[in-house]
Amino acid sequence: MMLARSMRLAALPAALALLAASAAGALAQKRYDTGATDTEIKIGNMIPYSGPASAYGVIGKTETAYFNMINEQGGINGRKINYISYDDAYSPPKAVEQVRKLVESDEVLAVFNPLGTPSNTAIQKYLNGKKVPQLFVATGATKWNDAKNFPWTIGWQPSYQSEAQIYAKWLMKEKPNARIGVLYQNDDFGKDYLKGLKDGLGAKGSMIIIEDSYEIAEPTIDTHIVKLKSANPDVLIIFATPKFAAQTIKKTAELGWKPLQILANVSVSVGAVMQPAGFDNAQGVLSASYTKDGTDVQWKDDPGMKKWATFLDKYMPDANRSDSSLVYGYGVAQTLVKVLQMCGDDLTRANLMKQAASLKDFTPDTLLPGITISTSATDFAPISQLQMQRFTGNKWERFGEIISGDVATQ
Repeated sequence: MMLARSMRLAALPAALALLAASAAGALAQKRYDTGATDTEIKIGNMIPYSGPASAYGVIGKTETAYFNMINEQGGINGRKINYISYDDAYSPPKAVEQVRKLVESDEVLAVFNPLGTPSNTAIQKYLNGKKVPQLFVATGATKWNDAKNFPWTIGWQPSYQSEAQIYAKWLMKEKPNARIGVLYQNDDFGKDYLKGLKDGLGAKGSMIIIEDSYEIAEPTIDTHIVKLKSANPDVLIIFATPKFAAQTIKKTAELGWKPLQILANVSVSVGAVMQPAGFDNAQGVLSASYTKDGTDVQWKDDPGMKKWATFLDKYMPDANRSDSSLVYGYGVAQTLVKVLQMCGDDLTRANLMKQAASLKDFTPDTLLPGITISTSATDFAPISQLQMQRFTGNKWERFGEIISGDVATQ
């Protein structure tokens, strides 16, 4: 009897150890939602590879190449990224069609960096209703920072309203008697910028003497430039996508009209906008930026941009390095990789959103010094800082301080 009792006592530590190991195993258990397995993370995307905003298609190509690099390096915690990117032609109905295909047919874990305010507006309720992350959208509309009403949608770049408020503050300080003309795209994208400008001017809203909008389907906007010139503003603010921004700068020069031009950050690409507009025509144009310029020699010894250049050498050797979309696509793809790494083996959609909202001073290789990414459960605006810049020669030159563009959620 004593022997039996002794044997039971001897077996107790082993039983406890087995129980502890079992509990540890339960804690370490992998958790997956649709789109994630032991070997794969399926990520969806939509971007205009065709249509009036096709200049942005380079972003999707850059992201594809970046994820190919990550996969060659072993993937994320041993899992390869399966990146599925469709063309939505900057068309909201097409965006709805493509996002349903990604979610219901391809069964992706998340929809990452879909581009355009109109397209993202069209798919936001659907994705939030399905509880599928609408992750790091490629648009600066303020409404993406609305964790309370749309907990599955998060932005990435600075908001259009806060950017426009920075222009307003600069103008009131540097040109307080300016007569402002505004050209804007007649959709949520252009209207968001316009609202930010008016909010920033506040009581000085009368500085805007004319505003005119164009439709994305228009082949040329020459008549709008002529109309704006007729009011004789000395400042022209261009809230336009790349194709129309280049047309505006070129037509303004053709008319012999020389207002101070301020250009939305989404259209600062040297290769896609300034070069087609003509470098001579673009001299002195102002904007604001949060990313480094891939063609600027000041970054030739910068560790982050060296990595960017090495990436392009191997994965996109024929790319036009003056196109800022290469910088944008690299930075946002690097941010997604960081978040997926933070997820560990808990690749559920809820944890993906939790980690996306838990970034603290993350610095992609391509952001300007002093600009970092931070998010929280109530702050879905990862980047909120910009610096003014002026186009000189064949490149942008930054000036002034880093400006915080934080605005309250509208």
